[in-house]
Amino acid sequence: MAMKFELPALPYALNALEPTMSARTLEFHWGKHEAAYINNLNALIEGTPLENDTLEEIVRKADGAIFNNAAQAWNHIFFFFQLAPNAQHEPGGLLRAAIDRDFGSFEAFREAFSKAGATLFGSGWAWLSVDADGRLAVTQGPNAQNPMRNGAIPLLTADVWEHAYYLDYQNRRPDYLAAFWNLVDWKVIEKRYEDTL
Repeated sequence: MAMKFELPALPYALNALEPTMSARTLEFHWGKHEAAYINNLNALIEGTPLENDTLEEIVRKADGAIFNNAAQAWNHIFFFFQLAPNAQHEPGGLLRAAIDRDFGSFEAFREAFSKAGATLFGSGWAWLSVDADGRLAVTQGPNAQNPMRNGAIPLLTADVWEHAYYLDYQNRRPDYLAAFWNLVDWKVIEKRYEDTL
């Protein structure tokens, strides 16, 4: 079987996000969980009408196991590629103006986003997205949920599956979410936002 999708190389070393996120977490979270989603997806789409689609196209239209593996593969790439060891810790420019417009302040946005991640029951994701009206919205969704399914454009996500944080924070999801902001590179999020305009 030809491998359509492959695990991309991270833009930083496995230990580069320490102490916020340990090399051991990345070894499991990226090296095992994400690799499994990609391998499962390749096996599931072989011989189906989806086998020549992009990952984003599969996320938008698939269901069941194909959707779960495709969305988890996409979500994890999106998550890990927004992090950096020397991150820009606050947004500027057009994104900062949009955050101030739609949330009142950057601090109010962070509070709303962290709350969405902390209060989601079970496993899933917290998101900052641009909705169909061009406004920013914070949402939460279970399992492999992705805002693209609702016509929104994701800008930022936090993985709140236990495998994202349990090795470093055990059951303390709010502590993980508080530390998460140390790694979010707002240069990446600004670029994602500007690409929607």
